[in-house]
Amino acid sequence: MNKIFIYVIGFLFLTSCQNQAAKDNMTTDTAKVPQSWVKERVSKAKKQLNSTEAGRLVWQAMEAHGGLEKWYNNGPISFQFDYQPRGKGARRNTTQIVDTWSNKAVHQDAIDASKSFGWDGHDAWVTMKDTANFDYNLRFWALTPIYFLAQPFNFDGAGVQLEKLADQSLDSVMYDAVKISFEKGTGDAPDDYYINYYDKKTHQLKALRYIVSYPKYFKNGDHSPEKIMTLHDFKTVDGITLPTTYKTYMLTDNQDKGEYVTDIDVSNIAFKPNTKKKAFERPKGTYVIDGL
Repeated sequence: MNKIFIYVIGFLFLTSCQNQAAKDNMTTDTAKVPQSWVKERVSKAKKQLNSTEAGRLVWQAMEAHGGLEKWYNNGPISFQFDYQPRGKGARRNTTQIVDTWSNKAVHQDAIDASKSFGWDGHDAWVTMKDTANFDYNLRFWALTPIYFLAQPFNFDGAGVQLEKLADQSLDSVMYDAVKISFEKGTGDAPDDYYINYYDKKTHQLKALRYIVSYPKYFKNGDHSPEKIMTLHDFKTVDGITLPTTYKTYMLTDNQDKGEYVTDIDVSNIAFKPNTKKKAFERPKGTYVIDGL
């Protein structure tokens, strides 16, 4: 589920854009990058994705949700992500702001904003030494919400492997299906995968299957049972269409919805193009989270 590696993807594009940055004479202290950077990144992604059948489906989905260029040009995104297990497991309810270009994130607990954590592009950090205040792994969760909310936009870079699958049926509806996996050595959990279900008419992402292989949770290459997540209540914000409700089920042997295990509500979605770069720096006095 978690993909710290998406920072690596962003870094590869940032490196390729350094010469262009000099031409742009960029002096702003905001996190929003120049349009020329975005155009270059989007041009590369469009060419690469449209070179395969699986990639074309992902590109169509990006366009259906507002377009990759719009996604990056909008700048950082803020939202509240309320993860609510229906049985065992800790509720994870945070407000957060994410730099969609380089995938740096800052979370604040929705009840107590003094409890904060994030990912600064190199390290996961937290405001308190005793992380028992949080009943879940903070490094794991730093980028997990944006990795779900940002689909399909976050499949535009290095380390992503796409495979067109046979059409998949869910609730008597047939969907185009693409499996997304990752090259070895890509981030904290390269064995993760997703199977995305795209609406055949609108091309929007309507459901996804996934596993969690995060090494802190699963040893010796093991992973969680496969789950399926359905997406609902889409909302368009500044030209980008995103789901605001997710319902997660265990996947049955016949690849259908089984036990209903998790609700996720996303609210207060807003793009914040004037956010300063320093907003994503690790605050002084915070603690680095060592290891996975």
